[in-house]
Amino acid sequence: MTRILLIVGGGIAAYKAAELIRLLKTRGHAVRCVMTESAHHFVTPMTLAALSEDKVYTTLWDLKDEAEMGHIQLSRQADLIVVAPATADLMARMVAGLANDLATTLLLATDKPVLVAPAMNVRMWSHAATVRNVAQLRADGVTVMQPDEGMMACGEYGPGRLPEPPAIVAAIDAMLAPTPPKRLAGRHVLVTAGPTHEPIDPVRYIANRSSGKQGFAIAAALARLGARVTLVAGPVTLPTPPAVDRIDVETAREMAAAVDHALPADAAVMVAAVADWHVESVPQKIKKGEATPTLMLAENPDILATLARSPHRPRLLIGFAAETERVIEHAVAKRVRKTADWIVANDVSGDVMGGADNSVHLITEAGVESWERLPKDAVATRLAERIADALEAAP
Repeated sequence: MTRILLIVGGGIAAYKAAELIRLLKTRGHAVRCVMTESAHHFVTPMTLAALSEDKVYTTLWDLKDEAEMGHIQLSRQADLIVVAPATADLMARMVAGLANDLATTLLLATDKPVLVAPAMNVRMWSHAATVRNVAQLRADGVTVMQPDEGMMACGEYGPGRLPEPPAIVAAIDAMLAPTPPKRLAGRHVLVTAGPTHEPIDPVRYIANRSSGKQGFAIAAALARLGARVTLVAGPVTLPTPPAVDRIDVETAREMAAAVDHALPADAAVMVAAVADWHVESVPQKIKKGEATPTLMLAENPDILATLARSPHRPRLLIGFAAETERVIEHAVAKRVRKTADWIVANDVSGDVMGGADNSVHLITEAGVESWERLPKDAVATRLAERIADALEAAP
């Protein structure tokens, strides 16, 4: 039985801790809760105690607990510490190494892995101080999840919502999973991710809704298997996965050049949603009220097809197909047309672009495999294992 210590921070998202506890208990985990003082304004200790079937700890000044060095025992008896929700204030205190309440004291005293699920206003999440704090926590070895994007209790919209409990559970499962064997050690894998931006003028561009999350998750999963990963990323704000070499580009032509420069590679996973066209941009902003501009579109390079024809073609070449109708039919045709080994197809007519989950179809010469809807990290892990299988089987 895995012992999870859940630290519940303040904020309206604290109510989701109840559902998180329920999910963890149904998976057989033992859950013990610590609440910050501000968390009491949003959820009661009695609720969390009933769901966790254990005492809830709320203060550093409990005479009986501290006579037994309670905060030390709490931090050492757990297999994993989860902070959800983690407010901007709580993360700042973690970075500073403060120990002015029970939560921060045991976080400072622990020698166990820590998972942080942030929740805060969108402007707080994007503030330079929070960006620095998140980067420092990750540098310190803390796993910090990306918050969800959506409407907030304050009425604003954007990233900062607490990840949904199933996504937090998936992240916990990933952290508790045995360290995978380095099946891709000595292999070089090239991954593209995100959109491309094709300038129209200095302030406007052609783009799409790709968030880059699936490509970044695949790069991270490949690195966990020991691969040397080169990630060519379009304009996204996602943090670079550990042990991944990242090259930032903006346009499709820049991405094509970066891909060519990164060769040779044993495998390539072309996840990026590359813009199909570009325009000849103008040096000054086009003014409204002047003559309506005519945009002359020209095709961008087909990176996947070009890579398939390259003398340095990777042994395993994988493309992605973002479709809105006849998904499998279009993906099967794309694999043949582009001479790729595999195509990973998904229906992007819903919330896949920018969302946390994905439902994909793996198209190979042998046929079609339809995977259940999974968190993007889980999709990435499964795909990385399949890539390792294919490279190990290759002559």
